[in-house]
Amino acid sequence: MTATPAIPLHAVKHGEVFTKRWVVELILDMVKYTVDRDLATLQVVEPACGGGAFLLPLTERLSASARQNGRTLADLADSVRAFDLLGENVDATRQRVRDLLIADGWDEAESAALTEKWISQGDYLLGATEAALADVVVGNPPYIRLEDVPADRMKAYRQSCTTMTGRADIYVGFIERGLKALKPGGILGFIVADRWMRNQYGRGLRELIADRFSVDACVQMHDVDAFEDQVAAYPAVTLIRNGQQGQAIVANTTKRFGAGDAHDLSGWLESGHEESVANQCWEAGRLPHWFEGGDLWPTGSPAVLAMIEELNENFFPLEDSAPETRIGIGVATGADAIFLTKDAPIEPARLLPLSMTADTRSGKLVWSGTHLVNPWDEDGSLIVLEDWPQLASYMRKNETSLKGRSIARRNPAAWYRTIDKVANSLTARPKLLFPDMKMTSRPVLDPGGFYPHHNLYYIISESWDLRVLGGLLFSRVVEATIAAYCVKMRGGTLRFQAQYLRQVRVPRPESISTADARDLSAAFENRDAEAATKAAVRVYGLSRNHEDWLSSPAFAGL
Repeated sequence: MTATPAIPLHAVKHGEVFTKRWVVELILDMVKYTVDRDLATLQVVEPACGGGAFLLPLTERLSASARQNGRTLADLADSVRAFDLLGENVDATRQRVRDLLIADGWDEAESAALTEKWISQGDYLLGATEAALADVVVGNPPYIRLEDVPADRMKAYRQSCTTMTGRADIYVGFIERGLKALKPGGILGFIVADRWMRNQYGRGLRELIADRFSVDACVQMHDVDAFEDQVAAYPAVTLIRNGQQGQAIVANTTKRFGAGDAHDLSGWLESGHEESVANQCWEAGRLPHWFEGGDLWPTGSPAVLAMIEELNENFFPLEDSAPETRIGIGVATGADAIFLTKDAPIEPARLLPLSMTADTRSGKLVWSGTHLVNPWDEDGSLIVLEDWPQLASYMRKNETSLKGRSIARRNPAAWYRTIDKVANSLTARPKLLFPDMKMTSRPVLDPGGFYPHHNLYYIISESWDLRVLGGLLFSRVVEATIAAYCVKMRGGTLRFQAQYLRQVRVPRPESISTADARDLSAAFENRDAEAATKAAVRVYGLSRNHEDWLSSPAFAGL
């Protein structure tokens, strides 16, 4: 397999992060590349072999299996295909694999010839995967943001890997190419950042997998010391099979998880007996199926995922739960230092009271006095600046800065606009406000009178009593849902963005009893997460009583 000649191999930052031996052993066990099988009958592909982190343990297993089954090295000629972009990696890994085979008693010349055939220099993303159809694809693909790749190579990658859209990492392409290389029944086992499951750039890959493949297992290892270097990679071991979706294994690990725990997890997977297991280092369970389609896929403990599956089957996405229920985000100005003011000498009609993230910190909306300098008319059109002398004077003083923005360069005549249009009618409407980043789900009520800033997401509804809905959203049930779908910040901070709020399931408002509605509303007013959770568990009719849920891993540490 060779790279496109026009693009120099050395032109890419390589994003190499090498995997610890015990993690490799876990992945090989999970894809059933084990010595008790006649591994010579399988073809395994390693798309980016690096220094041989996967190839060396893999070769040890293949060699032992060959001995047990009376195979010769000639029988192994097509058993392994490995690639790497860097010539020095290819040379070094060939030497290491060759030395391993010789140390295991195989002929020196045959070992050298075999490793030359097994390991090739080339760009897996630009090669013909049809030439390397595989029973197993394993590895740890490079971690490189697509925008950091030279333009010519980035264009070639996008053409070769159709799921690699937007601001994707190139590991998305490695997953796509690896999956398309699988024979029927073949399996891919990668340790890779799991953010593609919960980001927009992963939609195409999620759709491909949901349509043609089966997610057989996902082991989240965010806090595990899985690599030779310390990196913030948010990894998960993910197994995807070329076949119809069946049962899915989900596991969640803690920072204590290590080699011994990996061995225990492998044993539990192999046994197939207990439906779930949990200890201080890891917990795992079996779901009847994986999540469907290209929408965001959740992650978390088996208890959380089982709960989300139950909610998804029985309730409605928040925006579909009642007429005129909508999630939105506040106004982005592109120049907050100019458009946000407390004392600018501007016509009062052009100043819109603005709610800020800091205004919500007490749990009540306490306005700080910030106004939006509003250049938008009631009908959504941009005002004529000369009709407002004070505003015009203010804008002219800041004209150079405003015209330097990209939105002004695209439309010079509208140089004094904000990035987003202002829907003036939103100001008077009651709203539930969510700061973008928060450790817990704590919506705040704006009874009406303020327009939200860009760092606030909001929910409006013509049908919901927002205090009742606020009580549901205050509960740990919803908090667990957000935590499962969102891309968390370091330290566990959650993101309450619209794409994650849209994953929340709720009942129809009219289906909530008067007593439960009263309890939810009171819990919201009193900022009482415990009471909100107890009421929410009743409203959702969860399959376990609320005492179990409150003490279960589903809510621990949220």
